[in-house]
Amino acid sequence: MTKSPDIVIIGSGIGGATIAAGLAATGAEILILEAGDHLPDRPENRNPRAIFQRGHFRPKEMWYEHGGSAFNPGNYYYVGGNSKFYGAVLVRYRREDFAEMQHREGVSPAWPFAYEELEPWYSRAEKLFQVRGDDSQDPTEPRHSEPYAFAPVPDEPAIAKVRARLTAAGMHPFSLPLAIDIDRWLRKARTPWDAHPNADDGKLDAETAPLAKALQHANVRLQTNSPVVRLEAAADGKTIHTVHYRQNGEVRSVSPKLVILAAGAVQSAVLLLRSADARFPKGLANSSDQVGRNFMNHNSSAVLAISPSFRNDSVYQKTLGFNDFYLSDGNGGPPLGNIQLLGRISGAILKANLPQVPEWLLNQISAHAVDFYAMSEDVPHPESRVMVDGERIILKWHRTNWDAHLDLVKKLKSVLNKAGFPIVLSRPFDKRTPSHQCGTVRIGKDPATSPLDVYCRAFDHANLFVVDASLLPTSAAVNPALTVAAQALRVADHIASKDFAS
Repeated sequence: MTKSPDIVIIGSGIGGATIAAGLAATGAEILILEAGDHLPDRPENRNPRAIFQRGHFRPKEMWYEHGGSAFNPGNYYYVGGNSKFYGAVLVRYRREDFAEMQHREGVSPAWPFAYEELEPWYSRAEKLFQVRGDDSQDPTEPRHSEPYAFAPVPDEPAIAKVRARLTAAGMHPFSLPLAIDIDRWLRKARTPWDAHPNADDGKLDAETAPLAKALQHANVRLQTNSPVVRLEAAADGKTIHTVHYRQNGEVRSVSPKLVILAAGAVQSAVLLLRSADARFPKGLANSSDQVGRNFMNHNSSAVLAISPSFRNDSVYQKTLGFNDFYLSDGNGGPPLGNIQLLGRISGAILKANLPQVPEWLLNQISAHAVDFYAMSEDVPHPESRVMVDGERIILKWHRTNWDAHLDLVKKLKSVLNKAGFPIVLSRPFDKRTPSHQCGTVRIGKDPATSPLDVYCRAFDHANLFVVDASLLPTSAAVNPALTVAAQALRVADHIASKDFAS
């Protein structure tokens, strides 16, 4: 491409890569600008001490709390974005998540459309990411127009026993829908995949599924190590005219017909805010003053269930979850959240949080333990914000619904005690862990309250779309990656039908 492309996509994570796959067949010249590089295939990729104790892959950057304290965020900048490290759980929002839902602390607002509107693209996204699952096992599972193309990843023997114990305790465990070719993953090394980087080892992430499909087309090009630093509006302010990015130490620019922003819920908001000028003092796409607001990050905790009589010899572990407390607390009260297995936790992983304890002892504990992830909805709040102060990224997380999350953990502990685990320990995740950040550039029908319309097009700038997790009006209490991918495919079809890039 020697001239400006038709479309520039900023970011190659789930949203950016998936919309690239959806638009590739249109023939439009597409340039994907990725801030990072390809994740190399190195021994550290399967080394838990490197990943968890030494933080080998953590970015060398600092964000700041609203009060000024610095912290190192757990966001990653590689081709494929955070999905390179994700747990590969690609679950649909429940049908009820698209409607208004009363929580103990606030209301989760209704989406601008119902589940049924997005359902066809959920099915397409599941095919694109080769999801393994069974839609008949979970009573809360919404209607699927098409079944999963692949059977669920099998429980290992120890986890099959956990499933049986949970069922006997009155729960309804289901097989997690997973984007993982487990045989291929284990051929490389017998490790978990959750939080482990993927160098095309069998995990279907943004790079290995949709981006790989998009790059089969000659009209699609990926440019790495090219962080976008600013967007510039046209003279009339109605469109984005120029994308400025840095490459090899120089700031360069390109002027596409269409700009698709997919840098992540924090970085997309940051870019729009940093693109402020005299005409747009609050930033681009921000006449509503909502860009950066309504930041959500799931309330989540790791829960370790221990029994001297239980022997956990599993390798990957992460194959089941249950939603018995998802739509209510089990007694007709407000919803609490989702519970699923974590990837297998070893002594080397535990030592990252317990450095004083000998690793051999932690391995003994791990051998008799099974690890869960409890996740609750964070309700949108206008003062939960991403802000900028010069080069600083300021994160003011107004956490909501925390008491409900504590009750979810309490319920889980009771269930696990009943299932034969007398010792149950929990540890919450904090802001350093990107627990599905979302909501900062949300979709809606009213430009006074939402920066984007229902097809993720900016109300303020006709050629700007935002298709990462920042678009989500609610966080629900499940992993949002599949919902982002489904919406990206829906938006791609809309763009192609309207021929915005012509």
